[in-house]
Amino acid sequence: SFIQLIFIQVQIPFSPPFIDADIEAEVLDALRSGWITTGPKVKALEQEVCKYTNVPACLGVNSATSGMMLALHWFGVTRGDEVIVPAYTYCATALAVMHLGATPIMVDVADDFNIDVEKIRAAITPKTKVIIPVDFAGWPCNYNSIQQLVTEPSIQQMFVPKGNTQQQLNRILILSDAAHSFGAMYNGKPVGTNADITVFSFHAVKNLTTAEGGAICFNMPLPFNNDDVYATFRLWSLNGQTKDAFSKSKAGSWRYDIVYPGFKMNLPDILAAIGLAQIKKYNEVLLAERARVFNHYHSAFQKYSWAKLPPYSKEGCTSSYHLYPLRINNISEAQRDAIIDVISTTGVAVNVHFQPLPLLTVFKEKGYQIEHYPLAFNNYATEISLPIYPQLNNIQCNYIVTSVVQSVQTILNNG
Repeated sequence: SFIQLIFIQVQIPFSPPFIDADIEAEVLDALRSGWITTGPKVKALEQEVCKYTNVPACLGVNSATSGMMLALHWFGVTRGDEVIVPAYTYCATALAVMHLGATPIMVDVADDFNIDVEKIRAAITPKTKVIIPVDFAGWPCNYNSIQQLVTEPSIQQMFVPKGNTQQQLNRILILSDAAHSFGAMYNGKPVGTNADITVFSFHAVKNLTTAEGGAICFNMPLPFNNDDVYATFRLWSLNGQTKDAFSKSKAGSWRYDIVYPGFKMNLPDILAAIGLAQIKKYNEVLLAERARVFNHYHSAFQKYSWAKLPPYSKEGCTSSYHLYPLRINNISEAQRDAIIDVISTTGVAVNVHFQPLPLLTVFKEKGYQIEHYPLAFNNYATEISLPIYPQLNNIQCNYIVTSVVQSVQTILNNG
């Protein structure tokens, strides 16, 4: 076809990791140190994340999923409890709840892809223990409204605390799934300080990566001491063992105790090394280059009436530019799929974020129905995620734009 002739032999992947000589050197340093599991590089990365997000304490873990599970477990979430999540998110947000035996209560999202605060209000019951807002594509949720909601007298009176931790907080916990939003700003402050606990993902496709991994940022209000909370999480992430492997490896330091039936959720040094090298150039290189690509797309697509551009900036708030979720106005899911098929013939890899949870078998079988989440479905059915990463040059960005525009127009004209 005409399009294939134009775009022959170009291959643009969707989301390759950013690896440069500094990252290779940091990983090599970990390998040569003789210490590759949790140790000094993890500690250094934790400190860098604290500095970057301005939170009092941060724990590196082996995944964001583990981080959310650990936080829910620490708060005492268990069978019979309810946790409110958006229907429009990756499965891990809800699976973390299910792994604790609790029930995810799914609510619809707003037009900006993020959880609808009024829908949260309607879903709160005396069984509600936690709300997990998700910063979709790196665009922060409306945390002010969520904070106001959980501290409203009528909502607070509905809260039924079980155990010391819940009694101390005496309200619903706000646990932010910030898997996409490392580097985003909300109300002039870095994401990480907007919830009680914030979990970041450092998975291979994320803005900041450790190949696999994540971080839990602690921002609990008084009377909690965040250093003490960190110490508890750290202990529980290492099987409840009183000494980590690094401490045990010192001469004469073999004896330890197990003081809690914990988990194995720690981040190894060899992986932390990747993130440690990346965070040192995060704002100046990684985030700045993502913003460049994002803005390139924005200026290119705003001239087309069929293009619905993603949110990325308002007073005090900026995206982390993790995804570029372009929506095509007034198309069906089948047309969106057809557009993606045409784009793929041009060598450009695109994606869809996300299939709403009620479309997935594991949730369908539990009785969740997509009809209850019309905005989630409409966002999904019309959405195409475009490649966005620092290595894309402007020529490639132009190529991607041309591929998308011609593919959309091909399908719309055949409509």
